[in-house]
Amino acid sequence: MLMRTDPFRELDRLTQQLFGTTGTWSHPSPMPMDAYREGEEYVIVLDLPGVDTDAIDIDVERNMLTVKAERRPVTKADDTQMELSERPLGVFSRQLVLADTLDTEHIKADYDAGVLTLHIPITERAKPRKIAIGGGSAHKEISG
Repeated sequence: MLMRTDPFRELDRLTQQLFGTTGTWSHPSPMPMDAYREGEEYVIVLDLPGVDTDAIDIDVERNMLTVKAERRPVTKADDTQMELSERPLGVFSRQLVLADTLDTEHIKADYDAGVLTLHIPITERAKPRKIAIGGGSAHKEISG
């Protein structure tokens, strides 16, 4: 038997089940995320522990990036009696509006140890560049 040190954790879990705050396809739960710029790309890191790669869906439509994932229950033997269940199951989702300066055609996704990492390159037109100044060498004087 397992002993719990936090008596309110079970209350939180029951409240989530009663009010339907576990994720469903129509009302997914949010997933934790970090986003930062690294050199010439933006990096988005999403925590999805316990999710199989075949249960992750990444879509880009226009400038809307959508990541959906589903954590499914692990099948157990018929004689298994659950003592404690705190890991949330269901559907998780995150939508981000990407700037026009990001190249949505070349997004790379990696999944390792429960962490999904998206690398989104910055478009060439958004990178800083020098502008050459043209003009004649003749100087004009203003006389008055």
